[in-house]
Amino acid sequence: MNPFALVFLIVNSIALLSLSRKWAPLPLLIGVCYMTLESSFQIGPFNFTIMRALIAVGYIRALIRGEKPAGGMKAIDVLALLWGSWCILSALFHNNVGDTLIFRLGKTFNIVGFYFLIRTFCANRESAEFLCKAIAILVVPIACEMLSEHFTNRNMFAFLGGVGESPQIRDGKLRAQGPFGHAILAGTVGAACLPLMLGIWKSQRFIATLGAAACITMVFASVSSGPIMTLMVACCGAFLWLRRGWTRWLRWMFVALYIAAEIVMERPAYFLISKIDLTGSSTAYFRSQLIQSSIDHLSEWWFAGTDFTRHWMPTGVSWSPDHTDITNQYLAYGVWGGLPLMFLFIGMLVCAFIYAGRVANSPTVHPFERFLIWMLGASLFSHCVTFLSVAYFDQSYVFIYIALGAIASIYATGLQAAPKPLETPSRAAAPS
Repeated sequence: MNPFALVFLIVNSIALLSLSRKWAPLPLLIGVCYMTLESSFQIGPFNFTIMRALIAVGYIRALIRGEKPAGGMKAIDVLALLWGSWCILSALFHNNVGDTLIFRLGKTFNIVGFYFLIRTFCANRESAEFLCKAIAILVVPIACEMLSEHFTNRNMFAFLGGVGESPQIRDGKLRAQGPFGHAILAGTVGAACLPLMLGIWKSQRFIATLGAAACITMVFASVSSGPIMTLMVACCGAFLWLRRGWTRWLRWMFVALYIAAEIVMERPAYFLISKIDLTGSSTAYFRSQLIQSSIDHLSEWWFAGTDFTRHWMPTGVSWSPDHTDITNQYLAYGVWGGLPLMFLFIGMLVCAFIYAGRVANSPTVHPFERFLIWMLGASLFSHCVTFLSVAYFDQSYVFIYIALGAIASIYATGLQAAPKPLETPSRAAAPS
């Protein structure tokens, strides 16, 4: 960790300990947006990135102040704890248990730790609105840097380590990545955050417009098909608010269309992914074939994951001789901890969508709160579709759990705390 990163960590830690509960997520978000994963320090066998250190400080603050998840524990919180528990326990079924266990402890601390901090600090609808506002402001400098990176061929975050000084070039196209681990992930973050900008449109129009412009800039500066698809999905999810009564029918329609595609197509319907190429340099066929290979080798990983996937695909990865490139978030969790870990994660997503739907359709909840949680759901939906084509291996994972945590908190404090609608007395019971 260089001196700049050390000062950055100290200042943000002090801010995290001293700010009010509503403002507490701000130092966490700053650490996500302006630091690379390479900025870290070692304590024994554990590697503490800036993000991981700030999560630890966040829990120290919560213990000191007695802060707890807003609205108490809900089903999604139980699933998150079960996910973390199995992520750690499944390490016992892998080779080199010691190293695997250390890796899983770190990942669980990152994911479950950050999720519960959002559940704790995002105490109500006003806190969720502030969270979206903070993201809108923080993505503006990233978008400016990525735009500069695209035209100057120089990444300003390179001095922190973890990202190259010159961005990647594929088929003659320069792909900006900012502080993130890959251009696809940088663009995906911008695309998935766009609905959050729409969520604060009514109350913070200027900031929302600025944030939306920054999100779109991040998408196109990344020059990747995946983020463009994520942007399209996010927009569809957001605009569906105008026809939210159709969602049940649309779900069944997509199920019927998928079954029809299975019947009509010579290959499985998920090979439709291989047809997507919006930039002329996509590797969409790899993603379809990866799903097929994971099904073919299901017996190897279904229970607790696997230590070897290199034979699944013709190509491997530079960082391991034992694995291929798992460009699918669901399958990545399956490789970690089998179907149980995958299904627990999917269960969290299902819970969040159920919560968002209940709040959005509740007549006892304020209209602005209903609109905001729908936009959080649209953001989460865009992540869910993107999971089919990319695995989040850098700090971008936190934007998934921002949506999950904020939805759970609004549900816990908004819908369940909302008063029941007053009953109109019947004509027979009315006084004469």
